[in-house]
Amino acid sequence: MFAVHLVAFFFSKLQEDPTKKVDRFLYAMRLHDDQLKEISARFQAEMKKGLSSESNAAAAVKMLPTRVRSTPDGTEKGQFLALDLGGSRFKVLQVKVREGMGIRRGGVEMEEKIYPMPKELLIGRGTELFDHVSESLKDFLHEKNISLEKKHPLAFTFSFPCEQATLNQGFLLNWSKNYRARGLQGKDVVQALREAIDRTGGMDVEVLAMVNDTVATMMTCGFDDQYCEVGLIIGTGTNACYMEELRHVDLVEGDEGRMCVNTEWGAFGEDGALNDYITEFDRDVDATSNNPGKQIFEKMVSGMYLGELVRLVVLKMAKLGLLFDGHVSDALRTKGKITTAHVAAMENYKDGLKNTKNLLTDLDLTPSSDDCVAVQHVSTIVSFRSSNLVAAALAAILSRIKQNRNLRTLRITVGVDGTVYKKHPQYPKRLHKVVRRLLPECHVRFVLSDSGSSKGAALVTAVAQRLASRRRQVDETLSPFKLSQEQLQLVKTRMRSGLEAGLKSKGPSTIKMLPSFVYRTPDGNEHGKYLALDLGGTNFRALLVNFKKGLQQNSRLYHKIYTIPLEIMQGTGEELFDHIAQCVSDFLDYMGMKNAHLPAGFTFSFPCEQTAIDTGTLVSWTKGFKATDCEGQDVVSMLREAIKRRNEFDLDIVAVVNDTVGTMMSCAYEDPQCEIGLIAGTGTNVCYMEQLKNIEKTQEKTGKVEREEGEPEGEEDKQDDGSEGEKKEGDADISKMCINTEWGGLGDDGSLDDIITPYDIEVNQNSINPGKQRFEKLTSGMYLGEVVRQVLLDLTRGGLLFRGHVTEALKTPGIFQTKYLSQIESDRLALLQVRSILQQLGLDSTCEDSIIVKEVCGAVSRRAAQLCGAGMAAVVDKIRENRGLDHLNITVGVDGALYKLHPHFSGVLQETARVLAPQCNVTFLPSEEGSGKGAALITAVATQKQE
Repeated sequence: MFAVHLVAFFFSKLQEDPTKKVDRFLYAMRLHDDQLKEISARFQAEMKKGLSSESNAAAAVKMLPTRVRSTPDGTEKGQFLALDLGGSRFKVLQVKVREGMGIRRGGVEMEEKIYPMPKELLIGRGTELFDHVSESLKDFLHEKNISLEKKHPLAFTFSFPCEQATLNQGFLLNWSKNYRARGLQGKDVVQALREAIDRTGGMDVEVLAMVNDTVATMMTCGFDDQYCEVGLIIGTGTNACYMEELRHVDLVEGDEGRMCVNTEWGAFGEDGALNDYITEFDRDVDATSNNPGKQIFEKMVSGMYLGELVRLVVLKMAKLGLLFDGHVSDALRTKGKITTAHVAAMENYKDGLKNTKNLLTDLDLTPSSDDCVAVQHVSTIVSFRSSNLVAAALAAILSRIKQNRNLRTLRITVGVDGTVYKKHPQYPKRLHKVVRRLLPECHVRFVLSDSGSSKGAALVTAVAQRLASRRRQVDETLSPFKLSQEQLQLVKTRMRSGLEAGLKSKGPSTIKMLPSFVYRTPDGNEHGKYLALDLGGTNFRALLVNFKKGLQQNSRLYHKIYTIPLEIMQGTGEELFDHIAQCVSDFLDYMGMKNAHLPAGFTFSFPCEQTAIDTGTLVSWTKGFKATDCEGQDVVSMLREAIKRRNEFDLDIVAVVNDTVGTMMSCAYEDPQCEIGLIAGTGTNVCYMEQLKNIEKTQEKTGKVEREEGEPEGEEDKQDDGSEGEKKEGDADISKMCINTEWGGLGDDGSLDDIITPYDIEVNQNSINPGKQRFEKLTSGMYLGEVVRQVLLDLTRGGLLFRGHVTEALKTPGIFQTKYLSQIESDRLALLQVRSILQQLGLDSTCEDSIIVKEVCGAVSRRAAQLCGAGMAAVVDKIRENRGLDHLNITVGVDGALYKLHPHFSGVLQETARVLAPQCNVTFLPSEEGSGKGAALITAVATQKQE
């Protein structure tokens, strides 16, 4: 008996709460968070499919590129006409954008007029539709007293799916919203508008941009909020757009920056992706629509269908006897009798039940109070499902943006428009709450568009003009860095002239062409143990190299690095060389070779004048060294004296070499064709094997007599008695000598002034040696970062970068190191990482700023590589002509961080040399062991020559 009463009690309670039976009946529409996350994941997969060129054709969500590359930054200005076509009527507007008034400061003034759109035009010919639009535009110009003589830029909001190849072009994919105008599908609607304007006549109008209403909404809100990078429409239809990384948009060439993508998300589900969430009511709505099987997601969420969904649910419940005691009126059976406006009215906080009763009464029904509560709850569940689905899809977009930018948290604003969002009392709050619940790590702000899509279209046009203007100015700034083939050929010619002049014993030359007294490269017979000492900067390196005869690939190398303290670098010469001797002593102890009397080579990477292979007079210190009593002294003698003072070990210092020569010798050990050395790092230099007969200054210094005019080549090799000297086995061919060009001095006489920019002049004037090493200042790592900083400073002062804000960091010389060029220009580096590098330097950049910074780095480094390539072309062509060859095969040994680490420098250098020296096949071989091993090889070559 108790059980019977208990059942009766619960049945009575169920009768008291009519929402419970609705909950049971519409269980499939009540989505929990796990389901929403699943839907979100599916939509994210659809987005990826739509962005890929391989899968786009089969994708339901088309992800259409809009050609809009930037949101407003507040500097937009101008006066524009705007057309807004997308519904039962359309608007013509005049929009004035005042410079500097955006980003929360207002600054857009609008005048508008709404024109009716006769129904017959919606289904008539496309030309008639656009003639009506054009005639209305002319009427607006007359009414507002806008000059017909002046040229007017026009923005066109066209709220139908289009494929855009450019910002001012759009091919209609399909009509929607009851539009069926003939002859336009697949055609460029912007061109159709232009032709209509021409037919109307009497107007000078240039259509600069065509945008979707969703994009325009994002731009409208973006003018007042710089974080707005998503647009959302929830009205008669629904759609979303957002700023996607261009590298992911396969349908558009290029990978720098971002582009707004119009998702056209209403089509989500057309491929069956939502089948397990579609109810019988959704299927009924789809079956009776104008486009069965299409726009599935839109039919579940948008204002065109919400009222009909509610009607179908109420009808079914009435037929089952769950409402109105089973009574069904003819009005309730009639499609369209419940609208989305009714849904919003039923959910009104104060008058919702009253509005529900009035609606049901108008439908010839006699509802009880429970019926009213139940129908109101149906309305709530249908609209709640809509906001949940929109939240799930929006969460997918926001998650993708966060992942694209590799952020742990995302701060972003969503610009929203549409009657459902604006007029439904509960919709916005529900949407916001669910989005924040699905994405707790995102700080999402929703901003309602206050001026509709017309203002946004004008802003798209204003942004396009701003970007075009900035593009022109940036191109003008960087144009002096872009060298033509004619200019590069001139550099090659001037380098060749400088090389020739430097070889002569008399006359001025900016290229010093210093003899190294290295007469040959390794031949593979080098063997034995050799010590190499390498001083070229703040570190000193000691090496022991063991060469095995005939086994180039089997040399053994041991080394140890020692720091040169600042007080030693800037102390006395005696202290410096005593410190080096101490380091050598430690290394020999480390190797257990203190008592061995080893031949040694000394790599000394400072300008020296040599009269023999084992002497080198320091011309001047560089790289921060200031040790006293060294300049003008033989550095080999100073090292020998320091070793003697220490009296712990003995060394036979056979050779002193420049790092460039050491690099050539190191690579020549691997490749016998290597007869050129190139350094492209902090500094730049080249050495090469020159014909001895061409080196006049060497003949003078060594007392060698120049060949008389007409004397046969080779006479100088004969003995005084006319007989040829007897050559012993293993004697070297001494017809060549390696010349250390010191090519960085090219241009010190003004010969490069025609390619030197104002930024180069600034860098030169602020250097420690103004007027010197002009070629090196255009090409080497020590200066490229500073050239970039000067360009960035100029662009910022011109308002083209960093919103015109010149920071202290940007004014700091040396802050933009050349290593940043290599990092920023890396093909693998996303713009977000470029922004991160700039932020480390105190430079807060936008995406567009990062693109320009990358361009500046590219222009400066490319010019440097091209100049080195032109110089190399001069060197290899000279060697080819020296040898009387039609074609030369030769290898260049290369070292230096700029060549090895910069992503594009080596490729550009090689290509330039190939084009400018087409008769030379040049192989570039990076040095593995650097100049230290080269010094050991020079020592080995010199020692074995003496044996």
